[in-house]
Formats: sequence, structure tokens, C-alpha cells
Amino acid sequence: MGLQEHRKTQRCFAATQVTMHVHLETGRLKITPLSEDDAGFIYALLNTKGWIEFIGNRNIHSLDDAVQYIRRINGTPGYFYNVFRDINTGRPYGLVTFLFRPGNESPDLGFAMLPEAEGKGFAYEASSAYLHELKKEHSGKKISAITIPQNVKSIRLLEKLGFEYEGQKTEGGELLNVYRLLQ
Repeated sequence: MGLQEHRKTQRCFAATQVTMHVHLETGRLKITPLSEDDAGFIYALLNTKGWIEFIGNRNIHSLDDAVQYIRRINGTPGYFYNVFRDINTGRPYGLVTFLFRPGNESPDLGFAMLPEAEGKGFAYEASSAYLHELKKEHSGKKISAITIPQNVKSIRLLEKLGFEYEGQKTEGGELLNVYRLLQ
């Protein structure tokens, strides 16, 4: 990344820093920043078949590994992981993320959830609420999303959220679909 690109990313990051780690509530969900208290949830989520197949194995083999992973994520500038959980019980269902990845022209939205919470509309509800908050700060700016072409469930959700297919790119030897949301 050149100096000019780095400064552009820093300006974008500085303008949005306050709203990316959010505290939101919807009808059924509470959305809060990822913390070390979520280690058990992260251990379970990152070891699901879906995470390993569609996102990749992060080698989280213990709760200590999960805590270290959370510390790495929370210590990475421009990486915002938020947990969505049941508003009444506090049980975590999944993540909604917003990442300013080095070398990408725009930040990207992501999501993942535990298999037992799939098919209930939680990821859509959390992602919609998060996007609504982002639009306050990112009006008129592009937000991206990436997924592997085989991740049909994520592709359907991205389309439902208003993302449009933009094309494909190869990253780390892996073919990825790129989607965009213009606000």
C-alpha cells in the first residue's frame, strides 16, 4: 500500500472509528463489540463446519486460543467484530464484522453464525441494523462484501441486504466473489 493509499484509509478509518464498534438493539437482538468474555462463543463458532469451509481454519483449539484470537482481532486497526445475541437471554448467535483490509479500496461487511441459529433471520436482522448505522457515517460511500462462490447462503443474504455482484478476484490463491453496496 502506497503512502497516499494509506493516508486515504486512515482518513476513512478516522471518520468512522466511533460507529464501527456499536451497541445496538433490534426486536430480538443485542449487538455489542467482541470482547474476551466471548471466548467460549468464538471457540464454538470458529470450529463450526461452515466457518472452516467458507472462512478458513483459524486453529482455535482451546479457550486460551480463542482469547488470543479476540486480542489479535481487537488489536488490529480497522477491524470491527460485533457479536449479535438474544436480547433476552444474552445467548450469542453470530458475528457481524466491518473490516478495513489493507489493499482493498473499500471496507467490507461480513457475518457468521452458529449453525443452530441459522434460518431464523438473525444474520439479516443484525446485518441490516449494522448497515443502517453505517449509512449514517458512510452516506454515498461504497461498502464491499466478499465470499467464496460456493457460499450460497451468504450470497443470498448479501443480495437480500442490497449488495450487487461486482466481479471476482483472487486473494491468497483463492477465488472470491466481490459484492458492493452503494449508499
